Amino acid sequence: MLSPVLFWQLGLIGPRFVWPFEYISINRQTVMRLTKPTLMPFHPIISDARDVPYTLTQDQNEADIAKPKDLEYFGVSDLLTLPQNFGNIFLGETFSSYISVHNDSNQSCSDILLKADLQTSSQRLLLTGVNSQPVTHLKPNESIDDVIQHEVKELGTHILVCAVSYSTEAGEKMAFRKFFKFQVLKPLDVKTKFYNAESDDVYLEVQIQNITPGPVYMEHVRLDPSNLYKSEELNSLEKKQGPGNVFGKVDYLNPMDTRQYLYCLAPKPEMYQENKVLKGVTNIGKLDIVWKTNLGEKGRLQTSQLLRVAPGYGDIRVTVEKMPDSVPLEKTFDVTLRITNCCERDMELTMVLQNDLNSGLMWCGLSGQKLGTLPQNEHMDLSLNLITTVPGLQTISGLRLTDNFLKRTYEHDEIAQVFVYNDPES
Repeated sequence: MLSPVLFWQLGLIGPRFVWPFEYISINRQTVMRLTKPTLMPFHPIISDARDVPYTLTQDQNEADIAKPKDLEYFGVSDLLTLPQNFGNIFLGETFSSYISVHNDSNQSCSDILLKADLQTSSQRLLLTGVNSQPVTHLKPNESIDDVIQHEVKELGTHILVCAVSYSTEAGEKMAFRKFFKFQVLKPLDVKTKFYNAESDDVYLEVQIQNITPGPVYMEHVRLDPSNLYKSEELNSLEKKQGPGNVFGKVDYLNPMDTRQYLYCLAPKPEMYQENKVLKGVTNIGKLDIVWKTNLGEKGRLQTSQLLRVAPGYGDIRVTVEKMPDSVPLEKTFDVTLRITNCCERDMELTMVLQNDLNSGLMWCGLSGQKLGTLPQNEHMDLSLNLITTVPGLQTISGLRLTDNFLKRTYEHDEIAQVFVYNDPES
């Protein structure tokens, strides 16, 4: 008496289309691979109406099933073609499979158990959706069907391992398994650049390149900041220009095209309470990228935590808290500077103001003033006065701070810039 034999079928499926079949029969175990469809190309033959072959070319165009309706010379048909090759699976896409275990014998079997694992170079994953409990009975020509899905999160070689175990009518334990191997490719090339502003803001430029063979629609590129920052997206249009982004209504990338996205990250207010923590912050956040291909398949990538090189402030940091953008010629103006002690000890400071005769700005006030003791990781605000002497874009320089404990002088030049203009009323 022949023992019953089971075979299983495997295929990739999509949300709307029926994919083509590719059969490989080995010992009555059948593997069914399914690939994604593409739009059928149409190659019109164009000829002038006065030429002799005009009638022949027109008849050939009319007989071509790929010809799109009401578009005689359009190169893409409205029909789908079923490719015979494997196709591409990219990182971030969803791996969907249809598995069928079929009793191809004339005998019944029992205790059928199906398991599916996805093996990568670093781990082995048990795919959900497969029947975890054994099927008690399976008659001839009956099948067990299931659908599994898994979001691909690793590049390189993947092996789908499907194993089936069952018992014959005579009580004999039988088992077999099948391996399916495929490669996961990289869809996007992501590069980042950081720009540290003097105001503690961080500007992030993200460059995204489409390295797939077809165009992709960028659904969103979002920055999820760390708990130390709040972010602002700088890729949207102003309200008066209408909703949308700066890339237009259809935000898509052609193959090998690159696009830049810009974000501004500002430290949260509570971070300023402890400058030591703010000075050493390198964790910015991570990017969340979602795109769709030309037939609507969705992909998603999340980068690892983005790290920047923390700026070095030295022992003393000087920042501008308040000052005007422009000042009339031969007029005085006030500037508020914040002095922050960034070292691990207290400092007793003395302020010296040095004027340069070749500069267009002159300090007004008492030089050599003692500022007192500034504890570590603390700051003080200074209100200083300057007078403009030369028109044009002028730079504020000449601030000297001396630590009386170590007799060390810190020079601060090119603190800020102000535009000096001629006042027409004077």
